[in-house]
Amino acid sequence: MKKIKIGKKVISEQSRPFIIAEAGVNYYEISEKKRISLIDSAKLMIKEASENGADAIKFQTYKAERIVLKNSPAYWDTKKEKVASQYELFKKYDNFDEDEFKELAKYAKKQNIIFLSTPFHEEAVDFLDELVPAFKISSSDITNLPLIKYIAKKGKPIFLSTGASTICEIEKAINTIEGEENNQIVVMHCILEYPTKYENANLNMIKYLRLVFPERLVGYSDHTIPNPSMLVLTVSALLGAKVIEKHFTLDKSLPGNDHYHAMDPADLKKLVNNINLLEKILGQNKKKPIKCELSARKNARRSIVAKTDISYGKKITQDMLTLKRPGIGIEPEFLSLIIGRKIARDIKKDEIIKWEDLI
Repeated sequence: MKKIKIGKKVISEQSRPFIIAEAGVNYYEISEKKRISLIDSAKLMIKEASENGADAIKFQTYKAERIVLKNSPAYWDTKKEKVASQYELFKKYDNFDEDEFKELAKYAKKQNIIFLSTPFHEEAVDFLDELVPAFKISSSDITNLPLIKYIAKKGKPIFLSTGASTICEIEKAINTIEGEENNQIVVMHCILEYPTKYENANLNMIKYLRLVFPERLVGYSDHTIPNPSMLVLTVSALLGAKVIEKHFTLDKSLPGNDHYHAMDPADLKKLVNNINLLEKILGQNKKKPIKCELSARKNARRSIVAKTDISYGKKITQDMLTLKRPGIGIEPEFLSLIIGRKIARDIKKDEIIKWEDLI
């Protein structure tokens, strides 16, 4: 399916990329720094994402004991996030329950931004179903076919992240979703490395996924450190990503979790401006003169012009003609057809010759 509706937004090959600010659980450290409650911190992130042009804000919904063993090792850069146990990390960030997410969804609606959250277990799927217009499946769950099946049954669009996966694994996940009569799938290129080095971003995979899954929209979920021009995400749009997801924070200097590779409001605004500029400069995909070229098409081209005075009845020779602007007369391609013809009236030097001037 090449067209998917998320709330009031329609995502298609012709639409501008749909931008998701991934708040994740970054509101915890923001809460500590600003000395505000967790819920107010999360709301502040929603407000900033909306004001700086994101289409959606996304959180994560889980309970640590439902998704990870206590001795599961870290797979992120422990120089940036020093916690070496997945359980220890996730336990730090699982305070919110159904009531908090309901409050955030209600606030997001007031802020005119779409509310999303990635569920990591069935209980989260069930209560989020009333709050979100689409579901995100984490790269870490691409082989968790029972959870994918459970989500697919809800009948909502799915952003399928594909970090660290094979084409075979992606196909199995897609087949599982389709098996529940759900065909609303966006395949998201992703590299499961935190942070992702620029040389590992592998953005050409966006083109490859579009080739392998021609009936699907393709997006990009990014973990690189934002560069000043937001070039990585801008290039992803140029390569055909119709959904762009990027971790979001209000302060990139904060320790822990996802702040160090997230974009801040200024980065988000720059990305949105880049995307808007891309939309303008890419234009149409068929070669033909456009409206702004019509004057130049006429005045910057050349016409067949008399190089000297030519009297009535004179047979035209090559040395009597030249080619000059503007292009409102006979076009240069017809020069050979003019030579040998006779002039039907007196022609002055530097006068444009027209077809009616010929015998």
